[in-house]
Amino acid sequence: MMATRRQAREWAIQMLTAADLNPPLDVGEFMASYWEQILDLDEEDGGPQPARGKLKAFAEERVVGVLGSLQEIDALISSFLVGWDLYRLGTIERAVLRLGVWEMKNTDVPKAVVINEAVDLANWFSGAKTRTIVNGVLDRYAKSLQ
Repeated sequence: MMATRRQAREWAIQMLTAADLNPPLDVGEFMASYWEQILDLDEEDGGPQPARGKLKAFAEERVVGVLGSLQEIDALISSFLVGWDLYRLGTIERAVLRLGVWEMKNTDVPKAVVINEAVDLANWFSGAKTRTIVNGVLDRYAKSLQ
C-alpha cells in the first residue's frame, strides 16, 4: 500500500483521538509509541512499514501543532458550534475539527481541500451525522477567514 497525505491525516486523527482520551505528558514519546504500535501491527499483517519521511513528518506536524495550540483551537471551534458544547461532541468529531481548524490556520492547503478531507475522515471514522457537524463548523470557520 502506497501511503498518501490522506493516510497521514488518518494517522494524525488516530493520535489526536488517543491524546484526547489520555493527554500525553511528552508528545515526542507519545508519537514514538504510536509509530511503534502501528509498525508492530503492520508487521503482523505482513503489510508495509506505515510511515517514513515526509508523510510521517506531515502527520507529526499536525499532531504537534494541534496539541500545542489546543486551547486556542478549541475556543475557535466552540465559537462556531451552534447549539453545542465542544465536549458534547464525540472524540472523533473533536479530533477532526481540531485538525481541520489547525490546517486552515497554519498551512497553505486550500480551505475546500481541508473541509473535504475532514468530512471524508469524519465519515470514515464515525458516520453521516459527524460529517454534517464537521462540514458546518469548518465551513463557518473558513468563511470567517475570508
